Amino acid sequence: MELPFPLVEAPDDISREKGRKMFAGETDFLKGVVAMDGLPPDDRMEVCFAGRSNVGKSTLINALTGRKGLARASNTPGRTQEINFFTVGDSHYLVDLPGYGFANAPLPVVEKWQRLLKRYLSGRQSLRRAFVLIDTRHGVKAVDEEIMALLDSAAVTFQCVLTKADKVKDKDREKVLAQVRGALSKHPAAFPEIVLTSSEKGDGIETLRSLIANLV
Repeated sequence: MELPFPLVEAPDDISREKGRKMFAGETDFLKGVVAMDGLPPDDRMEVCFAGRSNVGKSTLINALTGRKGLARASNTPGRTQEINFFTVGDSHYLVDLPGYGFANAPLPVVEKWQRLLKRYLSGRQSLRRAFVLIDTRHGVKAVDEEIMALLDSAAVTFQCVLTKADKVKDKDREKVLAQVRGALSKHPAAFPEIVLTSSEKGDGIETLRSLIANLV
């Protein structure tokens, strides 16, 4: 029997080339948004990245675009409280959402950007997919369940991306995958394939690039 939520297969040559081409072009930071009225026009396809603080979101975006300093990684959980927009050529936006969970910020600030997040997710016509990043060492936590439930209610398809896969031994990885699959099965908006990545080793980066390039 095929497992629910299998790992994404490596892309074929055509898809891989499409992904390579898309990310070989100019990628720039466009703006950081703190309120809905600051959002750029939704005139192109966009994908967003959500993840618990310190899950490796900035590092993954940098690996995808091949630009080390594009997304700023912060060692202080909850430091990024803006929705950061990056342009990929003139066809796509990559959107970096604020890290959630154990945020090193006062409660009113946390509540403010949780509200912004909800409004962004439910009101963005051009948003094709959310990628929810999960640390392979820890699996799905309660705060991840919160963002997944939020995506369910906003009817935004999300795909799970496991980060830091190189930090986990093969036998332990199977245990984590079983836990992640169990968690995803409760969420109607979950896309039925998982992407396994390591930004450090480059694993899964080509796959993710081709996935984004082939979304329509």
